[in-house]
Amino acid sequence: MSTTTTRRVKLASVAPEFYQALIALDETAGVGFDDNFANLIRVHASQLNGCAYCTDMHSLDYLHGEGPQQKLNLLPVWRESRNLFTEQEQAALELTEAITLINTDHVPDAVYELAAQHFDEKELSQLIALIIMINAWNRVGITGKMAPGHYKP
Repeated sequence: MSTTTTRRVKLASVAPEFYQALIALDETAGVGFDDNFANLIRVHASQLNGCAYCTDMHSLDYLHGEGPQQKLNLLPVWRESRNLFTEQEQAALELTEAITLINTDHVPDAVYELAAQHFDEKELSQLIALIIMINAWNRVGITGKMAPGHYKP
């Protein structure tokens, strides 16, 4: 009995214009945020989406930026370990979940309002852009079956 694997296209090679446009868009997302904060958001969305490649990459970036290991370890259960996360981080994580899992409850007014209380209008816009962008990258990684372990910060 043999198994076959469907070869996946590599967007960077086959659709370089699209891939470069994603990179350019990514450079504008999350501008103004501390790298550790941005990587925490990227890791959480990637965990929710099940993107091993992006979870690995942004976890390494977070640790390389000297983010606390404990916070990274407890990210999947941040609600049970709120004492480790600032109120601003909690609001951002909740918004990340709402946008990432948009088919569940869309983005509830209460979640949006909580984020709006912790971020000014520009910051909130950048946070939303950051969350949208990592969700796009997750879809690239998952669809292309990109494997973790090939990224070095």
